[in-house]
Amino acid sequence: MPASFQRRDVRFQSEGLACAGWFYVPDDLAEGQRRPAIVMAHGWSGVKEMGLANFAEAFAAAGFVVLVFDYRYLGQSEGEPRGQIIPAEQRLDYKNAITWISAQPEVDRQRVGVWGTSFSGGHVLAVAAEDRRVKAVVAHVPAVGVRSTTVRWLRRGMFREVWSVGRLLVRQLLRRRQTVMIPVVSAGHGPATLPGEEAFQWKQRSAAWTSTWRNEVTVRSVLAAMRDSVRAAIPRIAPTPLLMVIANRDHYCFTDEQIRAFATAGEPKKLLKVEGGHFDFYDGPGLLRVLPVEVDWFRAHLGIEPTAAQ
Repeated sequence: MPASFQRRDVRFQSEGLACAGWFYVPDDLAEGQRRPAIVMAHGWSGVKEMGLANFAEAFAAAGFVVLVFDYRYLGQSEGEPRGQIIPAEQRLDYKNAITWISAQPEVDRQRVGVWGTSFSGGHVLAVAAEDRRVKAVVAHVPAVGVRSTTVRWLRRGMFREVWSVGRLLVRQLLRRRQTVMIPVVSAGHGPATLPGEEAFQWKQRSAAWTSTWRNEVTVRSVLAAMRDSVRAAIPRIAPTPLLMVIANRDHYCFTDEQIRAFATAGEPKKLLKVEGGHFDFYDGPGLLRVLPVEVDWFRAHLGIEPTAAQ
């Protein structure tokens, strides 16, 4: 049987605010032993309860120490205004999480990996390029550029959705002292940062797993995301090992853009392309298709040998 583990609630400081997290420690950790660690956070507006335990528990069962956290301004973490998503700030949260977990007595600070999904899949690409404490990275259906994604939505005929978002962007620019909010998803053609039925169904389903997620973010978050791109960072990840997991029907981060971004990365690297859409891999059969590969990547590059039972 896979190893068991303990999970406890923790908080760590990031730029003067407390980030809430789950800290997983394998039960078979001997006294004085230090293990490799993995730091994880969710994508656009997501909080840790929205499917991340499925990954963290598998990593912990494989012998890793794991930290899953909520960014500042989201979930159970501190910060106002609520729903603020600034890419550079969230990447600082990742780096501060690495600092915190590296100081824990259970952790080998020379063997720390990062995992991210969707918007945070882009974050971990940038963090791995900037922070050499990262020794392995898994980018799960990563966002590589929000601005190009918006252009693709227009080409797919989503004019009403993009126009409604644009009106809110203009309102925020004209009312700089006011914090204008925008829904994350919408059932119709109204303003939403993730338009379409696919995103709406996923967020509604995963929102049932937590009381801390809100279906709104600040419009300033959209403006910041539109100015952000991780493409330039990707060639600088090497020699840190990179696994990129992509879906062949990704209409949010777009499969062909991910493939082109992956091509710019140096070795060692691996691309896993799986059947499905952007939100199909957090539970169920989709999870089972990607999780063993992600576990094995961290094992190989952070240095945990599988046991006979695993």
